[in-house]
Amino acid sequence: MNRQYVELTQITKEMYDITKRMEKASKEIFRLAENKANTELEYRRELGKSIVRLRSEGVQATLIPDMARAEVANLKHARDMALELHRSGLASLDVIQSQGNILQSISKYQSEV
Repeated sequence: MNRQYVELTQITKEMYDITKRMEKASKEIFRLAENKANTELEYRRELGKSIVRLRSEGVQATLIPDMARAEVANLKHARDMALELHRSGLASLDVIQSQGNILQSISKYQSEV
C-alpha cells in the first residue's frame, strides 16, 4: 500500500514537471513563430528589392527571378531554418503532451486499482 502511495506521489511530481515544461515550450514556440514570420518578411522584402533593381538595370526578364533569389539566398536559408525550428518546437510540444497523457493514464489506472 505504501509503495502505491510513493508511486502516485512520483507520478504527480512528474505531471507537475511536464506542466512546467509545457509552459516553457509554449513560450519558446511563440518566440520561434515570431522569428519565423520576421525572417519570411525580411526575405520577401529583399527579394522584391532585388527584382526591382534588376529590372531597372535592364537584366533580361527570364533571368531576373533566378538572379534575385541567388542574391537573397542567405535570407532564404535563414527563413527555412526558422520554419524548421518552429516545426521542431511544435513536434517537441506534442511529445511533452503525449508524456503527460501517459502519466494521466497511469495515474487513473493506479487510482482504480
